[in-house]
Amino acid sequence: MNAFIDVSGVFLETPRLFLRPFKKEDLQDFHAYAKVPDVGEWAGWKHHESIAESEKILSLFISEKKTLALVNRKNGHVIGSIGIELYHCALPKEYDFLLGRELGYVLAKDEWGKGLMSEAVSRVISYCFNDLDLDFLTCSHFARNVRSRRVIEKNGFRYAGDDDYMTQMGNHEMDRYYVLDNPRCRK
Repeated sequence: MNAFIDVSGVFLETPRLFLRPFKKEDLQDFHAYAKVPDVGEWAGWKHHESIAESEKILSLFISEKKTLALVNRKNGHVIGSIGIELYHCALPKEYDFLLGRELGYVLAKDEWGKGLMSEAVSRVISYCFNDLDLDFLTCSHFARNVRSRRVIEKNGFRYAGDDDYMTQMGNHEMDRYYVLDNPRCRK
């Protein structure tokens, strides 16, 4: 079952990142990475075509209180996001009465390949399991998205199944989903 999430007052740190709720002042940084072709498309959404589009989505991030900005500690710029989303994948019956969420993430294209998302996901897993006491997390990637698969596997998720996913652009993608159990909660 999906747990309630509110990241309003959350501030997390990693060696190279700060993770915190988005603010209206993040608009320029957010638009800078969200407008780049291929960034959103790997996550199922079309890259942003205008600052107004980015502003609308940023407002959703702020109001929904489930998405954290990834801030580069060196320069203070927002370079990505990680959402603690509602999960929708089909899990075994044993999960019906356990609390969980799904992690979804995106990173600026010029930051790919540096291990930053693995670092961020690891920290958010720790927050979800130790602070929120969630029982499990899910995460998924398009079958062709090798980079995202590496992040998921590096963080210990185990493969749970495939599903057909309809992107916001109307394309069908084979979606691979994974689950990670909280070691403290597992039978």
